[in-house]
Parts: sequence; C-alpha cells; structure tokens
Amino acid sequence: MTEVKNKYETIFIIDKDKTEEETEQITERFKTLISEAGEIENVDIWGKRRLAYPINDKNEGFYVLINFVAGTDFPKELYRVFGITDGIIRSIIVKKDE
Repeated sequence: MTEVKNKYETIFIIDKDKTEEETEQITERFKTLISEAGEIENVDIWGKRRLAYPINDKNEGFYVLINFVAGTDFPKELYRVFGITDGIIRSIIVKKDE
C-alpha cells in the first residue's frame, strides 16, 4: 500500500544571537531531516527580520521557509525536533492545499 504524502510549508525562526555558522548548521540540520523523510521542493532563506511581537525578550530573528512533501506522520516528528533544538524561538508547519 502506498504511503499518503502531503505538501507542507514550514517557517522557523532562529535566535538572532546565534553566530552565522550556528545558524547555517541549524538550517542544514532541518534540511537534512526533511529530505530524509520526504522531498524538499523549495528553501527560501529570508534572513534577519523584525518579529511582529517580542518573543522571549527578542525583537529580531533569522527566518527560514521550507516547502516540502512528506508522509502524514512526519510533521509531528518535525515539531518535536523544533521543540528540542536550541536556538529555535518559533516554528509552524502548515499543510498546503493541493
């Protein structure tokens, strides 16, 4: 039986106090994690931006947007990894309509 795959979009914000090297490592970690579980369609690095509202007394963050296709169980695992990764201050995963 074929596994059901959906299109997703995730945006995560990395703490602006991380060095450029640490920011790249975090981004690569998630790109690798997503590509192992599915297929990356697009990676868009927005860079440092002002937050809409302060999060943990921070006003800026480094934004990364990734569009990908994966199985229906993967977003739960991705949220778990976002939650335990030092440097991620906010993340969201959205299922895209076909």
